[in-house]
Amino acid sequence: MIKFRMDARPSAALYRRPRAVAAGMAVAAVLAAMCGAGQVAASTAAAAAADHLAGGTADCDSLATCYSPRDLQVAYGIKPLLDRGIDGRGQTVVLPELAEPRLLPPQVSDLRQDLAQFDRLFGLPAVRLRVVTKLAGAASPWLANGEEVLDAEMVHAIAPGAAIAVVLVKPTALNSTRSSVAAAVASLRLGMSEVGIISISAVGQAGGEHCDTRAQITRLNTALQAAARHHVTVVAASGDIGVVGEPCHLIKALTGGTFPPVKGVNLPASDPLVLAAGGTSLTASHKTGAYMSETAWGLPYGTPGSAFQASGGGFSRLFARPGYQDGVPGTRNTRGVPDVSADASGHTGMALAISLGGGKTYIRNSGGTSASAPLWAAIIALADQYAGRHLGFVNPALYRIARSDRYHQAFHDITTGNNTVTFPPTTFKGYRAAPGWDPVTGLGSPNAQVLIPLLARYDSH
Repeated sequence: MIKFRMDARPSAALYRRPRAVAAGMAVAAVLAAMCGAGQVAASTAAAAAADHLAGGTADCDSLATCYSPRDLQVAYGIKPLLDRGIDGRGQTVVLPELAEPRLLPPQVSDLRQDLAQFDRLFGLPAVRLRVVTKLAGAASPWLANGEEVLDAEMVHAIAPGAAIAVVLVKPTALNSTRSSVAAAVASLRLGMSEVGIISISAVGQAGGEHCDTRAQITRLNTALQAAARHHVTVVAASGDIGVVGEPCHLIKALTGGTFPPVKGVNLPASDPLVLAAGGTSLTASHKTGAYMSETAWGLPYGTPGSAFQASGGGFSRLFARPGYQDGVPGTRNTRGVPDVSADASGHTGMALAISLGGGKTYIRNSGGTSASAPLWAAIIALADQYAGRHLGFVNPALYRIARSDRYHQAFHDITTGNNTVTFPPTTFKGYRAAPGWDPVTGLGSPNAQVLIPLLARYDSH
């Protein structure tokens, strides 16, 4: 999840994670670019790039230091597919999001304007976007907080031809476990009517497994079974606190509130019917986008003591190991999380565009597994178009590919890094990335030009 502070009400979200706030206002002019006609002042860009390349751990917050959509397209093998017309056309990605009652840029912006600026900056086609307000009754359906902007712009960057359907829920949906689960179930059921892919970043999460009652877990699993029957792929962020579960009151993860850390994995990512997306830190060329290397996302590229530290991962206390993970080295007797991963480090994130009005644009980074989940949802949209059908529950097919001799062509296997986190003075020792599947980065990140044709050939049903 993107982490941001809030005033007294959820709608007054300040669009910056605690990590960036802690960095101090002194560097704000360097890390944030206020663009006029889509241009960054040369001095600002140069200063930001110099600081970034000097080996610091600060989040990228400019066009010079963040990746562009094209960089991610090249690094993850997506560009050759786009060049062949495999751009997600005919597919829909559903994004459950929080409704916002008032405009407060850059904290709360107009999503239509954000995407228009994003398209102008990066030469992308206009997005096909619509908002479903049935669950929220929102008077201002186009207002979006940072989480929604990230989800929409990431999907559009990777699958520019796919339609995006935003399903809004009430602003209070993440205030308790009960309301979070209710919002998750409702958005899943409504999202199924849109068909295709549902991407869960914040709305749809149910906290760590320790938060949920048996009845809530059953309700969520029943909704996921229905999604699988309807050939809908559900992708969920694995979480941003490494081996510690997300707080039971999820709003605290977004606002920087305190909570007791409990080791564990999160729902719905730990449900075997979900494609769980973990996080990495990607190194690619800022000139060509060429892939260089990748490690597990974790400290120091996060904030100790916060809900933004490392790729969520570990082993479920609720679900037995699913059949598709049988015989996979590194797994145990229970469901292992995540399944896959992609760039989630704020230090190496993609540039997001937030409209300030008057032709001005605020540039900031994507970050957290809220970035990797919509990226993978967009990958599935490309695969659905390539296959000519909705692939639906893809986990068995992905693990079959991983068992084949094409594994290291279809995935970037992440073998360095860990998801240890700290809540001073306590350190929660995490897992280490390793060859093959691991409980930090799963099977790894995609090389889509190989993965998607393989995925389209498998029948997961």
